[in-house]
Amino acid sequence: MTALVDMQLQPEKVWSFFAELTQIPRPSKHEQAVIDWIVAFAEARGLAWEQDTIGNMIVRKPAVVGCEHLQTAILQSHIDMVPQKNADTQHDFLVDPIKAYVDGDWVKAEGTTLGADNGMGVAAMMAVLDADDIQHGAIEALFTIDEEAGMTGAMNLDPNILRGSVLFNLDTEDDGELYVGCAGGVDVNIDFDYEPETVPAETSAWQLSVKGLLGGHSGVDIHLTRGNANKLLNRVLRKLLQAGIELNVADIKGGSLRNAIAREAFATLLVPDIQQDELLTVLDDIAIEIADEWQLAEPNLSITAVPSKLPADYIPLDAVLRLLRAIDATPHGVTKMSVSLPGIVETSNNLGVIRAGKSKIKVRCLVRSLMDSARDEFCEEVAAGFYLAGANVSFTGAYPGWAPKMDSPLLKAMSDTHQDLFGFEPKVKVIHAGLECGILGAIYPNWDMISFGPTIRGAHSPDERVEIAAVARFWDLLKAALERVPSA
Repeated sequence: MTALVDMQLQPEKVWSFFAELTQIPRPSKHEQAVIDWIVAFAEARGLAWEQDTIGNMIVRKPAVVGCEHLQTAILQSHIDMVPQKNADTQHDFLVDPIKAYVDGDWVKAEGTTLGADNGMGVAAMMAVLDADDIQHGAIEALFTIDEEAGMTGAMNLDPNILRGSVLFNLDTEDDGELYVGCAGGVDVNIDFDYEPETVPAETSAWQLSVKGLLGGHSGVDIHLTRGNANKLLNRVLRKLLQAGIELNVADIKGGSLRNAIAREAFATLLVPDIQQDELLTVLDDIAIEIADEWQLAEPNLSITAVPSKLPADYIPLDAVLRLLRAIDATPHGVTKMSVSLPGIVETSNNLGVIRAGKSKIKVRCLVRSLMDSARDEFCEEVAAGFYLAGANVSFTGAYPGWAPKMDSPLLKAMSDTHQDLFGFEPKVKVIHAGLECGILGAIYPNWDMISFGPTIRGAHSPDERVEIAAVARFWDLLKAALERVPSA
């Protein structure tokens, strides 16, 4: 394992800026340190910069002499990252730098998300702003905030702050592909209240753990039918009760983000002392049953229980049963594939987060769809079981999809550039993940937009990694594309 800073990776400037970025804590809603970094960079190079009222950063670079006739190009990436870590990793995302390292053909992080999503886009933008060997027209570099936790920056972008007409979004994750459309999304927020009950005497506490799942990005990876730790934990709890275990639940902590497929879930269980052995025996049978089902898709799945500290109170059984039944009724994963775009997911739900304890139960889902009407209808289906369980449900953070324009001049220019550089035509695709393009295009409807990026795998999980060779091709394509921006 070789530290990133010790490797002479190419292109040098892109990797150098990315290495700097890994040293700056930047989980969603905590981006000030990155903003300060960008300001210092711009001022050191005499570049004009501006910040809108929500916090997005714009850095402007004038056209190279002889390229003033080209349309102003907007480069766009988000500066926040998903803060995910393995349960046994000691890391504070508000303070600690990411420990990036080179592993063969890939760059990874030690036990945490790497932040290549969307850090590679940010690094490439910084390298363009820093370069003196690219023939380009005027550039506006748009660094948006809080993409991962609600697309707050894009949704509140000042509609008069940018003058460009073509947008290069640098936030997709497959080399050799150009994206011209994306899904929209809505957050489904579920909330219960309950009155805690006191733990009875002669009771033992156990921590139930569901771990080892692959997880992943709920847009990019949702079609891979990976296990959801929240769903599996729910199943284990239900089957323990069905087996006659006099079980109470003190708390639940499942998943971490509404847009990440849940990799881990935990619950503190209370059982009578005389049933401890029975609990473990039944749990072993359940774990074997589930592991057999998931052995190919989730080979590292682990379901265990270990003794835990006795809590002060627990969730009433009625509230637990209502939650379990509602979770059982909640669809997770792909509900419909697109008919007009074969092989593309149209509509899905991610059962992302469950939190129960201290008189509150919270469930957070993210519904996505290529069609806004289908998105909104599926939200009602997801909410239905929770309504019946007596929960309060709200829908927030709705953002639109990005409809493809196959006759786009920018798409043609990018496709021709890719063909000339690499000798083959790129794949032109629509992504189920929610890019900021849909939101930005609604604010600036005159923009011609395209999205591309290097190969990234395992985004939104500690398995995140970026392919080194793909970064070089991404950089070559970006430079050439800037030189071929259509004339104004």
